[in-house]
Amino acid sequence: MLLHFTKMHGLGNDFMVIDLITQRARLRDEQVRQLADRRFGVGFDQLLVVEPPRDPDMDFRYRIFNADGSEVENCGNGARCFARFVLDQRLTHKREIRVETAGGPLTLKVNDDDQVTVDMGAPRFSPATLPFDATEDRPLHALEVDGETYEIGAVSMGNPHAVLRVRSVDSAPVERLGPAIEAHPRFPRRVNVGFMQVVSPHEIHLRVFERGSGETLACGTGACAAVASGIRQGLLQSPVTVHLRGGDLRIEWPGEEAPLMMTGPAERVFEGRIALA
Repeated sequence: MLLHFTKMHGLGNDFMVIDLITQRARLRDEQVRQLADRRFGVGFDQLLVVEPPRDPDMDFRYRIFNADGSEVENCGNGARCFARFVLDQRLTHKREIRVETAGGPLTLKVNDDDQVTVDMGAPRFSPATLPFDATEDRPLHALEVDGETYEIGAVSMGNPHAVLRVRSVDSAPVERLGPAIEAHPRFPRRVNVGFMQVVSPHEIHLRVFERGSGETLACGTGACAAVASGIRQGLLQSPVTVHLRGGDLRIEWPGEEAPLMMTGPAERVFEGRIALA
C-alpha cells in the first residue's frame, strides 16, 4: 500500500508524520526501522502517528516511535510539529489542541506567530516515575559510569531524563557518556541524557543523547528536563532560553507542581508517498 506522509522538523529534530485518521496502516517495528533509514528510507529521529482519541475529552491520540522502532512516552519537539500538522492537514480548526500520549495528556497551542506553546505538565522527580534505581528523591544523584562518578539530575517529563552539568557542551563527552548512561542498569527502561552548560540563570546550552535515536539537534523534553533540574538546584530562574544545536527554545516553570511551558517553532519540509513492504 502507498502511505502518505509529511516530513517536519523542530529545530532540526526531524520527524516523519503519518495521519492514521484518514488512512489506515499498521506499522511493524521492522517497517519503522526501514522508514527511519536515511539512505534507504525517509529518514527521521522519530515517527509521529496521529490517531483518533480513545478519551472523548481529547482531540487526538499522539504516538511516538524512535528510529529503532521502540515506542516512547513523549517528545516535545514532536508535539509542536504534531500541532502544526493537524492544523495544516485540516484535521482540526482549533488552535488549542488536547492530545493523549503514553506519558499523559498534553495541551498544544499554536500562537499567532506560528510558534507553538506546549503545556508539558509538571516535571516529576521521584525515581519511581522514570524509573530510576535510587533510594530517595534528591536534586542530584551519584552515578558510576566506567569507574567514574558523575552527579546527575533525574527528571521525568512523561519520559525519563538524566541531566549532567558540564563546563562546555562543545567539549562534553556526549559520544562516550551518552550511550553509557542511556543503557545504565539503574535505568531499567533506558534514559535520555542531557549535557547542560549554564551560561546565566536565564540561559543554557544543551546537547541531548536520546534513547533509541542517539544525539539529535534538539530535544524538547530534554530542554524541559534540564531547566527543571537546573531550577531545582538553584542554578536557573524562569524563564530560560535553551540553546540547542538546531536552535532555541523558551522554557517557563514557576516550580513546585505547576506545569512547565515550552515555546518554539515547527516547520514542514515536504510531503510524499511511500510503499510499505
